[in-house]
Amino acid sequence: MTVVLPRPDGTTTVHTPRTEPLALSPGAPLVSRTVFSAAHVVADPFADVSIDDPAVVDWEATLAFRRHLWAQGLGVAEAMDTAQRGMGLDWAGAAELIRRSSAEAKSVGGRIACGVGTDQLPPAGHGSADGALKAVRAAYEEQLALVEESGSQAILMASRALAAAARGPEDYLETYGHLLRQATEPVILHWLGPMFDPALEGYWGSSDLDAATDTFLEVIAAHPDKVDGIKVSLLDAQREIDIRRRLPEGVRCYTGDDFNYPELIAGDEPGTGGRFSHALLGIFDPLAPIAAEAVRVLDTGDRQGFRALLDPTVELSRHLFERPTRYYKTGVVLLAWLAGHQSHFTMVGGLQSARSLPHLARAYELADGLGLFPDPALAESRIKSLLHVHGAAQ
Repeated sequence: MTVVLPRPDGTTTVHTPRTEPLALSPGAPLVSRTVFSAAHVVADPFADVSIDDPAVVDWEATLAFRRHLWAQGLGVAEAMDTAQRGMGLDWAGAAELIRRSSAEAKSVGGRIACGVGTDQLPPAGHGSADGALKAVRAAYEEQLALVEESGSQAILMASRALAAAARGPEDYLETYGHLLRQATEPVILHWLGPMFDPALEGYWGSSDLDAATDTFLEVIAAHPDKVDGIKVSLLDAQREIDIRRRLPEGVRCYTGDDFNYPELIAGDEPGTGGRFSHALLGIFDPLAPIAAEAVRVLDTGDRQGFRALLDPTVELSRHLFERPTRYYKTGVVLLAWLAGHQSHFTMVGGLQSARSLPHLARAYELADGLGLFPDPALAESRIKSLLHVHGAAQ
């Protein structure tokens, strides 16, 4: 059997699907790296909502996918992705997601960290800067309290409201210092670049990344006991390497670089400093089985075997995260549907329409080539049904 896939230039290509998936199975717990997947949310396809309404979550499928990630040995990074926060899922929905996923994590012994932000605030208005900053702190505090009460680790996410209100680096230093002093347990700090969210341009008080980095590191240096680690999502491998070499002892770097993750997780060559990145990645949602197997290989000291497993996945990741990067979850949810993790391809905010048919067809082709689909025949049937609905004859 073959699948006729549309290309961006209007031509088609014929793909012959695999008949067997890549042979992988859950094994021992991961040891050498801490790995989180930023898990997607499954929307209810039968909810009678418009694109402007709050999302209605398919809770059964959403929590089942988290159990899948935990079964692979990965942690779940919950309610922090831009495709969940500010792009279809409001704060009330995110709060319920945090409560339910945290309870589920306790029941199965899974690791979980949850996003703390300010998205319950209305769009930036015209009040005073001091008033806006006070509102930002209060919003962060509300969400931090909820995450801590749920028993999960907190991830202090970058805030659109803070980016709009801050007058310079001092406002970031004061705001984050205030929050870190309140946190009961060490948190993960998240620096999300504007390629993921244009509203975060100039975060940390400057569009000059060197100056912004200095401010970011100043926050950490002032409160190293309250920072478990940092998640860097700038898609700039050398900058991440430079940052992690400047971190205080004991503060981890969790790569958020979905373009360069194999070399960043593998880390420095032996004898050159010994620094490496842990992982908190959106691409490890569809790649969970391969990612977990690769880290288990790395646990044995086999860097070459680790790279041999993970390097071939980068082409798929770069495709899913191509510009506009903030819509990468469309491909991620497509792959979850094709893999049989959910019965439909419906996203919060209607974002299943955020990518073109040729983009989705290429995502299927690359994932199938990697052997990602547990049932290749099911994936073939489902991609053909999607293509048929859009008028692509088979």
